[in-house]
Amino acid sequence: MMYVMLIAGFVLLIKGADFFVEGSSSVAKKLSIPPLIIGMTIVAMGTSLPETSVSVTASLAGANDLSISNAVGSNIFNLLVVAGVCALFHPLPVHPDSIKRDFPFSVIAAAILLAFGFFTDNISRIAGAVLLAVFAFFLYTMISNALKARKNGAASAEGEEIKLLPGWQCAVYIIGGIIAIAGGGKMVVEGASDIAKSFGMSDNLIGMTIVALGTSLPELVTSLVAAKKNETDMALGNVIGSNVFNILLVLGIAAVISPIGFTTQNCIDTLFLIAVSLLVFFFCLPKKKIVRWHGLSMAALYAGYTVYLFVR
Repeated sequence: MMYVMLIAGFVLLIKGADFFVEGSSSVAKKLSIPPLIIGMTIVAMGTSLPETSVSVTASLAGANDLSISNAVGSNIFNLLVVAGVCALFHPLPVHPDSIKRDFPFSVIAAAILLAFGFFTDNISRIAGAVLLAVFAFFLYTMISNALKARKNGAASAEGEEIKLLPGWQCAVYIIGGIIAIAGGGKMVVEGASDIAKSFGMSDNLIGMTIVALGTSLPELVTSLVAAKKNETDMALGNVIGSNVFNILLVLGIAAVISPIGFTTQNCIDTLFLIAVSLLVFFFCLPKKKIVRWHGLSMAALYAGYTVYLFVR
């Protein structure tokens, strides 16, 4: 039963995020919100909704280990597997903004999380508020840059692909998506916790592996489809942006609801996230792209770290 609950929860999370993004993007398009802003805010938040739902539900349920491990595990998976596997299909171009803004921000976000956890052994409500404040600054920066790009005629073509849905359908998609995400998050937390207990596994291990993989499926599927179509221009930027959202927004909200304990394992995982972020950043510098051997190295790193998670 717990496996059925876990799988059903993942399905609800993924489809709920899908519906929410489609409905919200259509509303934004109807209101003449610039397509670049739609992509950098609504769509980016939408792909992070599964992580948000799981971490907030875990925080409310007192399963705080799952909150931290889900966010950090998803970020490691996004960076090494989603971006790495995409690079195996086709060299992955890196947008200049990703190098100048997104990469440094993602490392700073992880470093702030590590500093709070290392020096206080928990992410307090005040620390959560700080994470949310930094996220607000990041969001402001993205929107400002998007408006400048639009003013200079650099609007994204992605906006042309947004479906204009009838008003009633937008409402159904948005409300239904939120309900599915909330319900799916609850089912994933309960199912994952039950599985962890039945096998004597920690919530941290389950969060870093099964839950991280499940909540990262939207990014993985979307990026793989884009890679197969050679539409990879913004793939890495989207991954890094999602990682910033996961730490600053997801853990910020979860910590404000309930302080989150920060263990030695969380410290090691966050250090690994910072290390691989810097590694991929240096991969990108020479030619502004991630090539196949980079992708292979990244996937191998993830496989090795997963083995370490099971034996530690």
